[in-house]
Amino acid sequence: MQVDMTQAARKIYMVHETIPVRPGPLTLYYPKWLPGYHAPSGPITEVAGLRFSASGQQLAWRRDLVDPFAIHLVVPKDVDRLDVDYDVLAAVRDLGLGDGDKALSPAIADLEWNQVVFYPAGYASKAITFQPSVVLPDDWHYATALVPHVGTGGNRPIRFAAVTLNQLVDSPVVSGRYFRQVDLAPGARVPVELDMVADAPADLAITPKQVDGFRQLVVQENRMFGTRHYAGYHMLVTLSDHISELGLEHHQSFDIRASADDLVDADAFLAGASEFAHEYTHSWNGKFRRPDDLWTPDFNSVPMKGDLLWVYEGLTEYWADVMATRAGFWTPSEFRQALAMTAAQLDHVPGRSWQSLQDTADMASRLYYVPSSWKNWRRGTDFYPEGVLVWLNIDTKLRELSQDHRSLDDFARRFYGMDDGSDVTRTYTFADVVDALNAVQPYDWATFLRRMLDAHADHAPLDGLARGGYQLAYTGMPSTMWKARISHDQPADDDAMYSVGFDVKDDGEVVDVLWNGPAFKAGLIPGMRVTAVNSRAFSPDALDDAVAASGDARNPIALLVENDGQFETLHVDYRGGLRYPQLVRGKGTPDYLDQIVAPVKP
Repeated sequence: MQVDMTQAARKIYMVHETIPVRPGPLTLYYPKWLPGYHAPSGPITEVAGLRFSASGQQLAWRRDLVDPFAIHLVVPKDVDRLDVDYDVLAAVRDLGLGDGDKALSPAIADLEWNQVVFYPAGYASKAITFQPSVVLPDDWHYATALVPHVGTGGNRPIRFAAVTLNQLVDSPVVSGRYFRQVDLAPGARVPVELDMVADAPADLAITPKQVDGFRQLVVQENRMFGTRHYAGYHMLVTLSDHISELGLEHHQSFDIRASADDLVDADAFLAGASEFAHEYTHSWNGKFRRPDDLWTPDFNSVPMKGDLLWVYEGLTEYWADVMATRAGFWTPSEFRQALAMTAAQLDHVPGRSWQSLQDTADMASRLYYVPSSWKNWRRGTDFYPEGVLVWLNIDTKLRELSQDHRSLDDFARRFYGMDDGSDVTRTYTFADVVDALNAVQPYDWATFLRRMLDAHADHAPLDGLARGGYQLAYTGMPSTMWKARISHDQPADDDAMYSVGFDVKDDGEVVDVLWNGPAFKAGLIPGMRVTAVNSRAFSPDALDDAVAASGDARNPIALLVENDGQFETLHVDYRGGLRYPQLVRGKGTPDYLDQIVAPVKP
């Protein structure tokens, strides 16, 4: 297979495949269920100009009437190879995410191989071998976990060593005009590299302190797990305001696409630093060890099931925050600030009264694409943030039961710390998780877990916070982490969700309204536009001022709103002032949080 990327500036890939075949009916698949996306989100609508030929003759084909990811054709007699040519129109990939997923700019191309491959049905993906190659624009550089075979780029094919289809799809290529590589494991027997591409050279200006943090991340993860499952690892980072933000895990690399200033702006880096730890942790949790229901024979014939995503993603999200702190990206105080934000977010999800955390994982393939409106009532992929609370509860319980002798670090070494150097996936079930926890510390872990996973409650599971020595509280002043995330990581002004009960954009568009909250009771709904607050033209500051003054105000907060061309004034009866989450130290309890984020010693 060869992917011509020389038209990347026009957001077009041109693909040629040669497939060994035998005469008779043939079905080809385009990948549908994509690892890491947890959904049938293969971008089949990007494919155009599809042509099949053999011995110079074009062949007829037809798409399956039930499954549009399957193509049927008949291979003529005496034909043993099929040529497949097509274009991938990657300007905007429609994944049902609103503005789509943009993966190319005039100076950058991020290639996911699942975008550019057809493969024969009836074979396990691990049994199909590909000889991949790419052609890049002149003067472009690239990075990938694939091993280069021959070629140097510059409008000449770069051929990679043969790999299975599984390995191919698991090994993206980032490329661009402006490139920088940093060695994150100097002198180590197993190399780890940070490979960055950007739209402008200035965006690659990573600091020595940040480099040290990335190096410490590698050290801390390897110390905690005790093994590694890659021959080399590439942290692939794209820095651009013209490419959709993304974080996607792979076994020997990760693919993070961040804003252009993610490394050079201190607040942006603070807000997003845990994402690097999240995707790196996935090399162990999700790639080496994977839920049995997510390990399918190919990318089409068997749907992936998300029932254990609270481990796959939830535990990874917990370790992301912990490792960001152990690596030095965050201080312990900033870790607690981030944890307070997670706890407050989940404590304002009334949808948990009808939908369990387990159900959010079971329905993950659809919840990735739900709109923001009424998200606190319909719920979304809450197994990410609520997984932080679930695994904090487990970690502190291990410490409590063992009188501080064992922790989740011991679970990490037992559950992931085998087969050093092997990249062969091991699957697991719920029972395997329970057995590993019992091996670390005997307890009725099955009941403990099911109580959290199946609960219908009014509040988030905050037992781990309390056991860790802290309580969730609110103050009138935002934390450093809050300000960083609101200004660089969040699309809405969340100041009002924990007070008057809604999220609103800077232009006044209402994103979400807290179900049965003060604004809900006043009649506010998502999609409305707030044009004035207490007779002042709307701005985030005007809203904050009104909420701050609400404690001494005689009258409700007046919101002039526009709804489909109609204007009305809503009166929000709220008197509590501004509310920003924080953690306060509990009396007479051990401070497990500081212990949890302490770096692992050799």
